[in-house]
Amino acid sequence: MINGRKRHLAVDMRGMPLTVMVAEASPYDSVPARDLLFRLRLTHPEVTVVWADSAYGGPLVDWARSFLGLTLKTVPRKDQAGFAVLAKRWRVERAISWVMRARRNVRGYERLISHSEAHITWTTITLMARRLTRPPRPPRTTPHLPEPVKTATPKPTPIRLRMQPQTIRLAPAVLR
Repeated sequence: MINGRKRHLAVDMRGMPLTVMVAEASPYDSVPARDLLFRLRLTHPEVTVVWADSAYGGPLVDWARSFLGLTLKTVPRKDQAGFAVLAKRWRVERAISWVMRARRNVRGYERLISHSEAHITWTTITLMARRLTRPPRPPRTTPHLPEPVKTATPKPTPIRLRMQPQTIRLAPAVLR
């Protein structure tokens, strides 16, 4: 038995939460995902395609298609060393980081799961209200430039930061 809770969020393409669910940390992710997808279908019947982490794959894909009429597509992890942003998953990760900015959501203060869900929902309502009330951003004048492809390079040279009275060395990869 694992102590703690997991937060499951279904977000739209802008990262705004559609459905929030908090569950015990012990079951595998696909077990509470059925409840999350069912809640998503009830509250947002217009949703037809759901992108999910690879932990939500397997028999859940067939279940979602046959019982809920949802197309569940999993985002596979790339072979990588360390952290890499994955195309569809970063929206959920970003939304979770926005929710975790609220002090109450960082720790498990609540005794009831429904209270945790209520606090997360409250936080997302606050985020959406702030987003609606802030002035619009000016349109982008230049398009996004593609990131340069990194090639295998020799050992990077460290960057030195001079402070009083010692020197701290940081590798360039740490600063990103």
